Amino acid sequence: MATSNQKNGNHASNPDGVQKAMEQQRAAKRKRRKFIIFGVEAALLAVMLGVLFLVYSRGGEGPGIVELPTEPEELGIATEVQQQMEEPESVMKGYWNIALFGIDANNDAQMVKGGHSDSTMIASINLDTGEIRLVSVYRDTYLNTNPGVAKTSDYDPYRKSNAAYASGGAERAVKMLNSNLDMNITDYVSIGYKGLIGIVDGLGGIYLDIDEEEILHINNYQISILQAFGKDPDKEGAYVPVTSTGYQKVNGLQATAYCRIRYKNGWDFARAASQREVIKAIEEKAKQADLDTLTKVFEAAMKNVVTSLTVAELTPYLAKIADYKIVGDDGFPQADMRGDAGMDAQKGDCVIPLSLESNVVWLHEFFFGDKDYKVSSTVKEYSAQIEKDTAGRLK
Repeated sequence: MATSNQKNGNHASNPDGVQKAMEQQRAAKRKRRKFIIFGVEAALLAVMLGVLFLVYSRGGEGPGIVELPTEPEELGIATEVQQQMEEPESVMKGYWNIALFGIDANNDAQMVKGGHSDSTMIASINLDTGEIRLVSVYRDTYLNTNPGVAKTSDYDPYRKSNAAYASGGAERAVKMLNSNLDMNITDYVSIGYKGLIGIVDGLGGIYLDIDEEEILHINNYQISILQAFGKDPDKEGAYVPVTSTGYQKVNGLQATAYCRIRYKNGWDFARAASQREVIKAIEEKAKQADLDTLTKVFEAAMKNVVTSLTVAELTPYLAKIADYKIVGDDGFPQADMRGDAGMDAQKGDCVIPLSLESNVVWLHEFFFGDKDYKVSSTVKEYSAQIEKDTAGRLK
C-alpha cells in the first residue's frame, strides 16, 4: 500500500525520529484536552486522528483495516487530475484528502459493505498549514454511483449517492467521489451509530436545544436505532424519551437520534445543520474533559471504526495533531446550484446538482483556491447525463 507521502506529492513532513516524536507527544498532552471533534456528520475526524493517536501512543488494538486499491484508475481518479498532480505548480499538491463515512449499519459486516452512508464528508487537509476544510456530500445527491459501468436499459448507475457504499463499500464510494468530483482521495474512515453513542455517553452527555417539531422524531429514531441493534425498545429503561422542549442535556442515544432527523422543515439540509449543532456541543464537552476521560472515549470508539489508514501512514501527523484546525465547511451541491427532482419509483426524490461542472469548479476553489479549475472529461460526461436524466423532472 502506498504511503501518505507517495499519495500526496511528498509534501508530508517526516518525523526526525521516534524519540523526537515521543517528546512532541508528551509536550502536546495539555493541548489534547481541547481536541475538537470535527465530523459527526460523516465520520468524526477527531475519532480518526484522536483515537489513533491515543491508542497508538499508549498501546492497544488498532482499527479495522480495509485497504483500497493503489492504482489511481481503480479509484476513479481522472487522467486529467493525475496529470495535474504531476505538474510542479499543481494547486492540489500538499493536500491530504480523506473520505469520511457515517454508516447506517446494524452489524460489523455492514460497516465494511452493505450499510448506507447516511453521511458522507470529504476532509481536505493542507499539510503545510494544518488547515482543514470539510464538505458534506448530501446523501440524496444524484450522481454516478458505479463509475466505469455503462448505463443500459437493464442497469442505471445514476442514483442517490449513498447507494455506492451499500453496494460496493468504501472502495466504490471513494471511486464515486473521485469520478464525480475530480478528487484524488486515497483514504477513508467509516464509523457507525455505536461510535457516536459511545462518544456522547463517554463525555457524560451533551446539551442541545430541542424544539417542538423535533420531539416526536427524536423519540421515534431512538426506537428505530434500538430495533436496528436487536434490542426491545419497550423494555423498561431501554431509552429515555425526550418530553420537553428547550435547552437540555441529552445522552448518546438521544443525540444520535437527533442527528438522524430528516422529517422537519429543511429535510436533509436541516439534518446537516442539526449535526453541526451536535459537533459544537461535543466540542464544548470535550474541552471540559480530562485526558483520562478522552482516552477512554476514543479507545471505545475504535471498536466502531473501519479505515484504510495504517500506523505508519499516520505517524508523521500524530505528533502535530494539535496544530490541525478547521477553517471552513460547506455542503455539496451548493445551495444556489442545486434543485430537487422526483425520479422514478426506484430512485425516489433526489438532490440534483443543476450543473455538476459548476459545482465541481466551486469545490476546487473551496478546497484548493483554484478559481480557474477546468473539469475533466468525465465530469463533463456525468454533468450532461444528469441534466438529461432530470430534464422536466425538476421541482
